[in-house]
Amino acid sequence: MAQINVVVGDVDGNLQKILDWMDRAHDVNADIVTFPELALTGYPPEDLLLKPQFIDANLAALDKIISRTREITAVIGFVDRKDDIFNAAAIS
Repeated sequence: MAQINVVVGDVDGNLQKILDWMDRAHDVNADIVTFPELALTGYPPEDLLLKPQFIDANLAALDKIISRTREITAVIGFVDRKDDIFNAAAIS
């Protein structure tokens, strides 16, 4: 469990923390690393969720994480969007 200190609204900074901790977990031969609820957006994102570009940035950051999970499984909290927006976790 990577209990990282994320910042609400700082998707790029939170992304970098997640990638750094994924590398650390890989370096100690972990098979899986998990991150907190809404790790990409910070918690609670509140009014930021009303901005489509914020959700887009969160989803783009998730794609970057997915591209780095070839040697370790990661569980990442993020905001997803279908008919509505919702709190989700990706397993990659």
